Amino acid sequence: MRTSKPLLGSGPIAAAAAAVTLALTGPAAAGPGISVSTAGSTVSVTTSACTQTNGNWGTASLLTSSQTSFSQGRQVALSGTASGQSAAWGDVAPGTYTVIVVCSNGNPAGTQSVVVSSAPSSPAVTPTASPSLGVMGGLGGGSRDYGTVTLVAGGALVGTGLLATAWYVRRRSGLRHP
Repeated sequence: MRTSKPLLGSGPIAAAAAAVTLALTGPAAAGPGISVSTAGSTVSVTTSACTQTNGNWGTASLLTSSQTSFSQGRQVALSGTASGQSAAWGDVAPGTYTVIVVCSNGNPAGTQSVVVSSAPSSPAVTPTASPSLGVMGGLGGGSRDYGTVTLVAGGALVGTGLLATAWYVRRRSGLRHP
């Protein structure tokens, strides 16, 4: 006969997990930050974190994976009003980029990664509509474009795992003797 033991240490473990989660998410929620989006080969950033100083809101920079500092990227001046500022880059090649916004007072407004999936349009090629992959925010990324074959293969693996588990549990329950 099997007996189960109560899980006595789960209270402190749950409290520690909640504290770690709050510690990781706390600083990101402190300010307004930035919002990055893609549409075809255009990358846009918006923020409401900056204030105007000497007629300037700040600067946004688009960095490739090989660039490491704000000044190395494609820089664009922010434009807008006190309620929101924005910047955009056109004809961005496919790849993963980092967008950094620094306000005119020198304070960083935020940093975010983004994936551009479609190639820049040229006059000789008719552009076609393509869905945006969106922003890859947070730990581990937030959005990927998986093809039909990948999704079907993943579904087949999950289904096989469920069937194998059901078969094992059924077979295991039949082996018990009084």
